[in-house]
Amino acid sequence: MTVSEQTVDRTPPTAEWVLGEITAMLAAVLDEYGLQDTEVTMATRFTEDLELESIDLVTLAGRLQERWGDRVNFAEFIAGMELDEIIELSVGRLVEYVVARLNTDGRG
Repeated sequence: MTVSEQTVDRTPPTAEWVLGEITAMLAAVLDEYGLQDTEVTMATRFTEDLELESIDLVTLAGRLQERWGDRVNFAEFIAGMELDEIIELSVGRLVEYVVARLNTDGRG
């Protein structure tokens, strides 16, 4: 399902669709480092696998906000985490959060 199909038919967003959206955001962030061809999966970790730094996570947070508005708040998402949880944060955990927020909100 393409992004436009997801938007038009208003079906609840799936993990696969959200992973695709986040992968595209990460590709844009990683493009600055020449890492745009890095494979992103649910198990990919932001720090260890993608070598993102805090400023990159801020950039990603901005892209999430641009895409989904206040429904997806990255700062709120990580606020309750311990430092080691943030360091080990996987793309899959973020995907699950986004899917839950979008499904709870009732909009896709």
